[in-house]
Amino acid sequence: MHTLEQLRAGQLVGTQRLSLACGLTEFPRDIFALADTLEILDLSNNALTELPPDLHRLHRLRVIFCSNNHFTELPTVLGQCPGLTMIGFKANQIREVADAALPAALRWLILTDNQLQALPASIGRCTQLQKLMLAGNQLRTLPLELALCTRLELLRIAANQLTEFPALLFKLPRLTWLAYAGNPFCAELEAAAEPPSTPIAWEALQLQSTLGEGASGVIHQANWQAGDVHEAVAVKVFRGALTSDGMPQCEMAATLRAGHHTSLIPVRGVVSDHPDGVCALVLALIDPDFAVLAGPPSLDSCTRDVYAPGLRLDWSQLTDTALSIASAASHLHAQGLMHGDLYGHNILHNGQGGALLGDFGAASWVAQADTAHAHALQRLEVRAFGCLLEELLAHSAPEMDEAPGWESLRLLAGRCLSDNVVARPLFAEIEHALMEAQNVYLDPVVAA
Repeated sequence: MHTLEQLRAGQLVGTQRLSLACGLTEFPRDIFALADTLEILDLSNNALTELPPDLHRLHRLRVIFCSNNHFTELPTVLGQCPGLTMIGFKANQIREVADAALPAALRWLILTDNQLQALPASIGRCTQLQKLMLAGNQLRTLPLELALCTRLELLRIAANQLTEFPALLFKLPRLTWLAYAGNPFCAELEAAAEPPSTPIAWEALQLQSTLGEGASGVIHQANWQAGDVHEAVAVKVFRGALTSDGMPQCEMAATLRAGHHTSLIPVRGVVSDHPDGVCALVLALIDPDFAVLAGPPSLDSCTRDVYAPGLRLDWSQLTDTALSIASAASHLHAQGLMHGDLYGHNILHNGQGGALLGDFGAASWVAQADTAHAHALQRLEVRAFGCLLEELLAHSAPEMDEAPGWESLRLLAGRCLSDNVVARPLFAEIEHALMEAQNVYLDPVVAA
């Protein structure tokens, strides 16, 4: 974080990234002194209501964050900044996005937690768009022009006012990570599918160390003591009424609905009486040998996870991990759930092939009675698995590309990633293909 004093004293000359959070009510004109180098500008957590009409003078600017400010419309000057690829205006009071406000080079747009009732038709001009985050608005429809965004991969439309599933989404050849829970069109399905939960009193939990922290909340290690129960557990405490993916209530209901599977983290129950009134979920404590498989996407990678450069998986680690996650995803769809965020950064692995899929913040309910619709949604998730498999293959040991079965895995990843959505396999077929690849590796002569 920088200060106005540093900026005005000329101490930030040459910087590529500037972050100012100091109660700003006006855009500091001193920022223009950085025009020749500034690429990322973060003015979140201020009290801004507008940006200067000559913002385009920051000719190297490619990323701007203005979350938690007081904007009521997305500034049209953004559309005059040809180098902008990422715009983040989360948690403002934005009611309108003008046609002129969206730069054509846009890859990533965050308008979570605003008051939008509609998107402009000009969204169709953003043909490079890969991530569109709109959870927690008042959208009733999506513009038909969104179908022109053929590179769109991640879409968050949970907690809006959509009265029917947007059929145009099935026209998007690369849509991969979708969240739509908490809309009127799926309210009846969600209510009917909501499973009973075990209430756990907050006073029965003694919080200890912090295990992890994300945009939606904090996970603590805790002791759970109630009657004959005495167990070390993990407690996820949500930050508020809305996450970047949707609502905590939906995440908790989906986590419970997921049921039991060897590659899902077991659930103990829901906290019934948190003193601050926030949602909290109690989960089994995972063996410390498990670690996150990958880091989340960066500003540059946009939709793809970032893996440790030294990660090298042998055949068993790769195929066991892939098969575990495919099996978990197949199980979820059989329960009427789409995970919505099937990513390496939501997978824990122990280096021995064991893998656990977590984080149901983007999960959505699927109407299984409509088989064609359910299969179309499953094939979106299959593309997510294809991305994962491709990444696992990219981080395999060098000698792996000579292994029997390697080529079949590469071809499987390609089928999962196909832009021809109906040509993608379902998870049952993927599981079978992975087991066949394992058999070829174990006994290539017999398999031949």
